[in-house]
Amino acid sequence: MEEIHVKVVEFSDRKCYQMQYVDPLTDRKKTRSTKVERTGRKRERTEAERVAAKWEAELREGRYKAPSLVTWAEFRLRYEDEVLSSLADNTGRKVSGIFNVFEDIVNPTRLRDLTPGRLCYYQQRLREKGRSESTIEGHLAHLISALNWAVKMGLLASTPSVKKPKRAKKATKGGKMKGRPITLEEFERMLGKIEKTLCHPIRPQARREKPANPRRILGEKAILDRERRQQELAEAATPSWRHYLQGLWLSGLRLEESMELTWDDHSRLCIDLSGEHPMLSIPAELEKGHRDRLLPLAPEFAEFLLATPQADRTGYVFNPMSRRKYAPRLKAHRVGEVVAAFGEAAGVKVHHDQKSGSVKYASAHDLRRSFGERWANRIMPIDLMILMRHESMDTTLRFYVGRNAQNTAKTLWDAHKSAGLSNTLGNRAAELESAQKKVPTQNLGASGLMQ
Repeated sequence: MEEIHVKVVEFSDRKCYQMQYVDPLTDRKKTRSTKVERTGRKRERTEAERVAAKWEAELREGRYKAPSLVTWAEFRLRYEDEVLSSLADNTGRKVSGIFNVFEDIVNPTRLRDLTPGRLCYYQQRLREKGRSESTIEGHLAHLISALNWAVKMGLLASTPSVKKPKRAKKATKGGKMKGRPITLEEFERMLGKIEKTLCHPIRPQARREKPANPRRILGEKAILDRERRQQELAEAATPSWRHYLQGLWLSGLRLEESMELTWDDHSRLCIDLSGEHPMLSIPAELEKGHRDRLLPLAPEFAEFLLATPQADRTGYVFNPMSRRKYAPRLKAHRVGEVVAAFGEAAGVKVHHDQKSGSVKYASAHDLRRSFGERWANRIMPIDLMILMRHESMDTTLRFYVGRNAQNTAKTLWDAHKSAGLSNTLGNRAAELESAQKKVPTQNLGASGLMQ
């Protein structure tokens, strides 16, 4: 087949440069806008030629399809291969999960099917499923970002306009957060419930069903044997879970980070003991900012790690045990479910939805919140941002420094009271008036009046 040649052309009635080629099969001209404004200057003309050369390469390789013919599956495959593969693993998994949810609800066939109406319908269904406004806003942000890329690649004519949720707020007042920092007493209650909780089946709260009465199915002896085995496995697993919870409390690690942390594998999150102080080495593939980083560890967490014997400093730092024999290492999401079960067993409520009446119990991320709040009272915000591994100072200020306004106010009032000052301006004025009456007026000179 004759090779395709794309050239830049100008039409007096068009604002932008056009690109055009002759289809070898139909012998008809195909024209498309470069989306580069026709100014007559060399710079814009060169940019238009660059766009035309890219289109020509796509046509010759058979990768180009008219925007109206591109399927959702083709778009998703290209986006995952060309964009998500270059992002952090967690980001890629998150966006792929959003695409899965979108497919389940909207079931798009072609990319052009993503109209404003369908995106509004998607928002509506997410609300019906109980998703928060912040979650919905996050879904839309990733979808719109992907569609903007599709427009740049010529897979879609234009990005559909969508009305984002107005109720998605970034306020961090106690009633607006999904959780809260827990106290030391609450954390100790969670530690005290580990063994008892491990003795019983742990399922995610949303999937829990009323258990069948086992005594109707199994005999009494079989039931006692099973309970004995469960107790033995729970006792064996308890130290590893206690160690894991203490590590979360002292480190401020995210759930996924804690399960990736190793002693000696530098392709994962790794403890670096080569310097004066233990450090956290994060490879670019696992980091939100997608760059290699070496960050400090909290001193108490460093001491916690150094208490591990030298011979045991290999492999994963945390290995919470499964309650089944010969089971593979637990996945992060399953570990999160077990930690949440400890919080529920200890009765540590971190959020209560007044409308639905649902209650959220302490989770692994609430231990991270506790870590952040403790250190917010000890160090400057810029140091806290580094310790928490936030990409932006805004995150640190909103979620941790800003939340400590009540603590600051308490410190001010304690200092106020310890100085022996009165609580109100009115009381202070009365005290001054009373003091002046006790002083003889003849002893007050000009300097006394000024004072």
